[in-house]
Amino acid sequence: MNINREHPEYIARRAMWKQYRDLYAGGEQLRQNAFDYLIRRQKEPEKVYRERVTRVFYENYIGSIIDWYAATLMRREPMLQFEGNDERAKQFYNLLSDDCDLKGTNLHEFFRQRFVQALVAGVSYLVVDFPRGKAPARTRAEEDALGKSRAYLMDYSAEEVINWNRGEDGRLDWVVLRTSCLKQSQVTDAKWEKETRWIYYDRENFAIYRKAGEEAMEMVDTGRHALAPLGRVPLFEMRVSEGLWLMNKAALLQLEHFNKSNALGWALTMGLFATPVIYADKEFSQVVGESYYIQLGKDDRFGWTEPEGKVYQIAADNLVQLKEEIYRVCYLLSQAASPGADMRMSGLSKQRDFSVTQQVLRGYGDLVKDSMKQVLWAIADARRDGVSIDVSGMDEFDIGDFSSELDDAKKLLDLVIGSETLKRQVFKKLAFQYLCDARQEIKNRVAEEIDGAEK
Repeated sequence: MNINREHPEYIARRAMWKQYRDLYAGGEQLRQNAFDYLIRRQKEPEKVYRERVTRVFYENYIGSIIDWYAATLMRREPMLQFEGNDERAKQFYNLLSDDCDLKGTNLHEFFRQRFVQALVAGVSYLVVDFPRGKAPARTRAEEDALGKSRAYLMDYSAEEVINWNRGEDGRLDWVVLRTSCLKQSQVTDAKWEKETRWIYYDRENFAIYRKAGEEAMEMVDTGRHALAPLGRVPLFEMRVSEGLWLMNKAALLQLEHFNKSNALGWALTMGLFATPVIYADKEFSQVVGESYYIQLGKDDRFGWTEPEGKVYQIAADNLVQLKEEIYRVCYLLSQAASPGADMRMSGLSKQRDFSVTQQVLRGYGDLVKDSMKQVLWAIADARRDGVSIDVSGMDEFDIGDFSSELDDAKKLLDLVIGSETLKRQVFKKLAFQYLCDARQEIKNRVAEEIDGAEK
């Protein structure tokens, strides 16, 4: 088996993923790679092009749009509900909610980061893993005591999932992950070496390979993984549809805006420096002015051609149109207006535009909730927990919506429908939204008290 072999789809998309991450990050990351994105003009002198590259700037609209969606969608934590009599399992999920990756990251923030990566690359990945010990546990209590039942999550980017194969059921048969980092063998007087790891998972087993510096590749671990009893690869994906893949929709527009805004900026900067014109037939070698000079014969003529009107104004107007188009394809046209712009839209038009954005947010909410359910259900099955798990929320996005939800809930309860289950669910939804920043342990206790008070 060639562990370093890459899937054809991975090879086709690798350069695209790099470009998309640069466009999302912007700043110094994009400036360092500006040669890849700033188009060189036909017959442009090398020195002029390099000077333009050193002066590049980037107005990062798509990065702000993606962060806005992530912040708005997960402004309130998703509501996790655990029902059942397995108190030990509930204690574990309280711990998992507060620290899901053994690095102190809570579950809400972990999935927010996965969601951002999905909007950038189209897909993001995570692996469910369990600590491995040398001695097997004979009982569930011994397994808990050894910490072997302490499930945790690990995140992987699209660039790190290099090869895979799917079965007839559409699920993964096997997958290969590849990660790289720089390491030092000693604190002082040691060179930095690139260490690469390959992790292979199939439906039952795993294998880890390592290569550091000039050393040969070696297998460092192998065995059965924690989801082997379920017959599934422990890799989970969060994938957005083509229509909701924001970076893919806006990347070309953002690149066009980048090149035109830099061209306009360069032209305006050059316009600040007067260009000397020398009318002479003999060679001229004196240093004059602060910029270049043009030498013409005494009977020669020099001028520029441009479309009718002022080309700078045409370019500036086109940049505004490109900016608005970036927001439009991302379903945020109402936010495209520049400060002080006259956005004469009726109240109905604004409401309609925002309703489209809300529907997109609800679609993203369903995606994140479904991903969380799949992961939590797999962990519960692997641990053999006696609880049922549900994830709700992420369906209201108005900043001032809680008071209206209270009114709606009161009107619903005033109907006296006669369902105690409905009443309890309404109370729990309101409580969880109000306590969105509270620890999962507190939320579980509130849910238990609501269920107990109505019985």
